[in-house]
Amino acid sequence: MLKRTPFEINEKGTQLIRSETSGDRSKRTKHSVVGVFAGIGGIEQGFRREGHESILLCEADVRARQVLGRRFANVRVSEDVRDLKSLPECGIVAAGFPCQDLSQAGRTRGIQGPNSGLIDVLLKLLKNSRPGPRWLVLENVPFMLSLDRGRAIERIVSKLEGMGFAWAYRTVDARAFGLPQRRRRVVILASRQADPRAALLGDDAGVPEPSARGAHACGFYWTEGNTGLGWAINAIPPLKGGSGVHIPSPPAIWFPRRRFVAVPTIEAAERLQGFEAGWTGLEGEEPKYARERWRLVGNAVSVPFAQWIAGRLDVAEIYDEGNDDGLRTTRGWPSAGWGFEGRRGCSAVSEWPVSKPAEHLARFLGSGIVPLSRKAASGFLSRLERSNLRSEEAFRRDLRHHISQQ
Repeated sequence: MLKRTPFEINEKGTQLIRSETSGDRSKRTKHSVVGVFAGIGGIEQGFRREGHESILLCEADVRARQVLGRRFANVRVSEDVRDLKSLPECGIVAAGFPCQDLSQAGRTRGIQGPNSGLIDVLLKLLKNSRPGPRWLVLENVPFMLSLDRGRAIERIVSKLEGMGFAWAYRTVDARAFGLPQRRRRVVILASRQADPRAALLGDDAGVPEPSARGAHACGFYWTEGNTGLGWAINAIPPLKGGSGVHIPSPPAIWFPRRRFVAVPTIEAAERLQGFEAGWTGLEGEEPKYARERWRLVGNAVSVPFAQWIAGRLDVAEIYDEGNDDGLRTTRGWPSAGWGFEGRRGCSAVSEWPVSKPAEHLARFLGSGIVPLSRKAASGFLSRLERSNLRSEEAFRRDLRHHISQQ
């Protein structure tokens, strides 16, 4: 629960009067943003939509830097966070730090792995930055909360506490923002100057009732079939960066009304992440390099997710922790929690901070689909029929029909 107040105190001790209309962007503080591990700019684009301005982007991937150079044309782009001697003066540092070592589908080497361990470089920069940014925004996969009983998040927040940061984290599903993609991510919001709990944990719409399948289009992983399906009603399962050999593997969609199975185009995938269609395209690029676009989009941060965070930074509310329990982490970390003034707590908020109306998946995709190939559909059906996985007979029947039509 929250207690509301009509003002807050900024870094200089000035009272900022809060508009009664929380959506009035003209009353919000505009911050400069440093984006580390920026990818194709999902966090930065979301923050830009709320009026914040990027001043430095850092990204190791050359193809991603090309996208950043096109989409953030007047912003300096650095190649390697390890080459930064210091952070420029800014209001926000944002980092969707590498998840390969923390992902259930990845290497699971943990927070000290060669990729995810790069977060330590950013934390060292923050330690040496005074007064430093008002806000720190970190994003990663939910598996980090359970891998090694949450060793990754324990390491991160302990270092933040050592630097004087208050912090809050929350698992959030991208479907809350109207996107038909089941994409769960953890965001950590931290500050040396403000209480992040109201901003991150203050909104909660609650998980909606699950939809009946009906005639809705349903997403699934056609690359699975042995141990799981990734089944999603009226949505797709999470877009991925691709296979271990960088072959694109977008989820498939079953359209029951049409007895048809398809995969989204790269442009549709960009829209499923909240970007405009063509965000990762480069003029004159050969079509064979489209697989690089799939990798970049699959690894991106959902833009509406980032925009929601950006819109919450100036909330003038006091967090009421009265209903929260202490943070217990013996079997992994809960889906939401916080650390403030030497105390840690567990929040019962859901993964849906808001519940924005979503367009039906079939309508959202429109013509942005191509048929799943006969080979891919046949391989999936063969694996499914050999497994013990439960699936509707109508689904298997339509798979056979689709294969016969290819």
